Amino acid sequence: QVQLVESGGGLVQAGGSLRLSCAASGRTFSSYGMGWFRQAPGKEREFVAAISWSDIITYNADSVKGRFTISRDNAKNTVYLQMNSLKPEDTAVYYCAASSGGNCARPRMCEYWGQGTQVTVSS
Repeated sequence: QVQLVESGGGLVQAGGSLRLSCAASGRTFSSYGMGWFRQAPGKEREFVAAISWSDIITYNADSVKGRFTISRDNAKNTVYLQMNSLKPEDTAVYYCAASSGGNCARPRMCEYWGQGTQVTVSS
């Protein structure tokens, strides 16, 4: 069982930056694929970024590529999402997820989910 706890959300003006963190429990974090997803009110959950157990990184190119950066620190059992040049349309609850299969680029691939952290970008 893996528990995920997100932090770092908040209110920021357009053009600003935030860094989300997701701390994971467990001793096999390095073998997990990790992902970030977001859900805005009235919309479906959307893929943001993922990093596999072997550090292969994918982004939702249309929405965030070039502005967001995912990274992981296996020594700290933590995955990060650095968000720059934030836009009002980035406003959502951001969820961290994990996959024991090593790849968490789609919701159905991820067994474990955090509780989410709210990101609000004002115009």
